[in-house]
Amino acid sequence: MSRLIPSRSLLLPFLCAVCCLPPVGWCADILLAPPVSRYERRAEHDPNGIGKFYMGREIAHVMGHQGADWLERPEREQEERPDLLVPALKLRAGDAVADIGAGTGYYTRRLAKAVGTDGIVYAVEIQREMLDMLTNRLADDGIFNVRPVLGTVTDPRLSRASLDLILMVDVYHEFEHPFEMVEAMCQALKSGGRMVFVEFRAEDPNVPIKRVHKMTEAQVRKEMSVHPLEWVETIGTLPWQHVVVFRKKSS
Repeated sequence: MSRLIPSRSLLLPFLCAVCCLPPVGWCADILLAPPVSRYERRAEHDPNGIGKFYMGREIAHVMGHQGADWLERPEREQEERPDLLVPALKLRAGDAVADIGAGTGYYTRRLAKAVGTDGIVYAVEIQREMLDMLTNRLADDGIFNVRPVLGTVTDPRLSRASLDLILMVDVYHEFEHPFEMVEAMCQALKSGGRMVFVEFRAEDPNVPIKRVHKMTEAQVRKEMSVHPLEWVETIGTLPWQHVVVFRKKSS
């Protein structure tokens, strides 16, 4: 026997009465109103941004694989000091780490050495071309403890509760869906695992990077406040970037 579904004219007064809601016209507005978006679109915006805003911050354009040479520029050694960043992460042999937005593998290769042959690094990218460049470089360097992962703009496709640390270097500000991505990354972290944001300092006008490709520490912490993360520390030893470290709260 088929189930009978009451008509809207009967359902709305019933719900109003049961839930002590305002009159029927108001009930209809409440029940039929579209969900409020986390994001805002603005017609007027920075030309280097996509016109989509999250918590007051405009999201930047993603750097395409055509600009991959910039990721391997020799000047990066002095501008970003990976020799200072990687030790500051306090990785241990055997750790499982994800490099989100790995690009050509500039940091992936360094992380792979830091965790040793018993550890593993997941190199996550949304551009297949970047992953191809990354895997070619890994083969040339004889690095075999890296697993390439083709993610999406909302999901890095990482196993639940599998990671000790997630690193994002100059990439979070380009996430088209930052809330959804961080939500998925939190699920991939072990309890007590760390999530690390390395971003060019927007507080410093002397950092020669386009405005939408920089972030303040306050903005990073604001955006993480809606996730099960607690701030641990902010490391300020790099020339142009700050390193903002969070830990996943115990469930």
